[in-house]
Amino acid sequence: MRHLYRTTPFMPKQYAVQDFFRNPERAFYRLSDDGRLLAFMEPASIDGCMPRMNIFVQSLSGSEPTGEARRLTAETERDISQFFWKGSDTIIYQKDFNGDENFHVLAVDALSGTFTDLTPFPDVRAEILDDLEDDPDHLLISHNRRNPEVFDVYRVNVRNGELEQVAENPGNIIAWLTDHQGLVRMALASDGLDSIVLYRDEESHPFQTIISTDFRSTVAPQFFTFDDKAIYALSNRGRDCLALVTIDPAKPDHEALVFEIEGHDLDGAGYSRLRKVLTHVVFATDKPGHHFFDDISAQRHARIQDKLPGYEIALQSSTRDESKFVVAAYSDRSPGSRYIYDASIDTLHKLGDINPALPEDEMAHVQPIQYTSRDGLTIHGYLTLPKGCDARKLPCIVNPHGGPWARDHWGFNPEAQFLANRGYCVLQMNFRGSTGYGRAFWESSFGQWGLAMQDDITDGVRWLIDQGIADPARIGIYGGSYGGYATLAGIVSTPGLYAAAVDYVGVSNLFTFMTTIPPYWRPLLVKMHCMVGDPEKDRERLTATSPALNAEQIRTPLFIAQGAHDPRVNKAESDQMVAALRSRGVDVEYMVKDNEGHGFHNDENKFEFYERMEAFLAQHLKPQEGSGTPDAL
Repeated sequence: MRHLYRTTPFMPKQYAVQDFFRNPERAFYRLSDDGRLLAFMEPASIDGCMPRMNIFVQSLSGSEPTGEARRLTAETERDISQFFWKGSDTIIYQKDFNGDENFHVLAVDALSGTFTDLTPFPDVRAEILDDLEDDPDHLLISHNRRNPEVFDVYRVNVRNGELEQVAENPGNIIAWLTDHQGLVRMALASDGLDSIVLYRDEESHPFQTIISTDFRSTVAPQFFTFDDKAIYALSNRGRDCLALVTIDPAKPDHEALVFEIEGHDLDGAGYSRLRKVLTHVVFATDKPGHHFFDDISAQRHARIQDKLPGYEIALQSSTRDESKFVVAAYSDRSPGSRYIYDASIDTLHKLGDINPALPEDEMAHVQPIQYTSRDGLTIHGYLTLPKGCDARKLPCIVNPHGGPWARDHWGFNPEAQFLANRGYCVLQMNFRGSTGYGRAFWESSFGQWGLAMQDDITDGVRWLIDQGIADPARIGIYGGSYGGYATLAGIVSTPGLYAAAVDYVGVSNLFTFMTTIPPYWRPLLVKMHCMVGDPEKDRERLTATSPALNAEQIRTPLFIAQGAHDPRVNKAESDQMVAALRSRGVDVEYMVKDNEGHGFHNDENKFEFYERMEAFLAQHLKPQEGSGTPDAL
């Protein structure tokens, strides 16, 4: 068979920055308890302000929205971060201010639009603990108004905002857990290096320690069994990976194994409130995984999957009687669509596409890959190749994830797709310390910021070069948060490897980073000293691995972006990096946004950032020069 080759590399249509990063026209669908109303978010411009994601409600006729959608909220400064139904007549949502992550919890009446700020306290972070499904008037929330470092628990009236304290934090509790009656009966505490599980039979009883472990071992309660006498937990006591177990508080040292996956941690478990049964666990190998425990859930999933072949599916909301569900369907090339599934008649009604501006068949496939680190660890990751080009001598962006104790997953990633659409191959790797691969892999990152963790990233670049995929002269590195640190560490430790670098809200100085963390992280500072480094005992190592203190090594062109109100990575982290370079006469492009925090969320700021990043990378990596032989026709 004769093949015809293009004489120049074929590139698909280039889509605008806005097409990749704008807020969806409609998304975040949620069903009211009785199934009569559908809530969702869409951008709304109010009083001439920039459009922000606000909450709307619309009536349902069966599974089909009917009549006009009504806007309930009127946020103009920032998008609403999340919301859910409280019963069938009230919506609860959270918002912060300029990205400071001091979230308020608000209630809005779905009929009248009347709203109440349930936590109207400045510089206080509030979190939702339990929606108290069987109590129409109350929620359980936690906030740190009394002491900025710890969170107490309150029962709040969603009608008038009245607060009643139900649990006071003695100073070491980092999480609370309720039983199925909404009673606060478990807590997780930490003294820094030891983790403690506390339990009580009734709210009126004092807490008692039932489990104590070194922080390297995890016992994470998920929810009570349905008689409220034992707990389901994710645990790696006596094993490498997190497994689902049950624990009887009367015999806490014994764990009954429910389910495990060899070589991988479980991510979470779910249950049916209606039927009071354990339904499933979720996990991630190269791709998302799940295991079902009951026939109803398994058969429902199979019926939906049959209607949406080729897509991953997830249930995002349901009516209280579990007859209708909001279904998300997505792939590596599309954020997908949302549907209402009616289990009683086995029908699927499409609500809409999340991003119709990006045709799925013009996006790039995401390929799971693996390589071996220089000291023998298997490193898993994902490679996104630009559509229409042969995988040879490509300009490449290395994109280490944030956390660092998190991981990259298979699925639709707008940044990777955007870069691939511009002609770059994109490498994402789950370097040592990434979660999901067991305790030993996680622990291998301790004390290795800028060292073995960075070597794993460098080894990924070498793998790309050895495979012939990457053009060694056109490799850039880009990351946010810890990924921003890895970007800076990469251009310090291997300055000749990268032709361009983009640091997005990244750590630059390990000493100042650990002294400017939010107050509610301070109880865990001892643990951070163990995992990252002690400023006194490990001073020499932390100095050597703080990019801002070694800026004289940098010769790679650098672009830095930072939110002024970032509570996690203080603006001073970026300021000192820029100052250190400019003091040497090195020009560094610096973008600061006064209405953002840890990452940019407002559309106009996202657009500007990615447009500037695109121009910066194009200047130094020259993707327009193309690569090797194009695909055969």
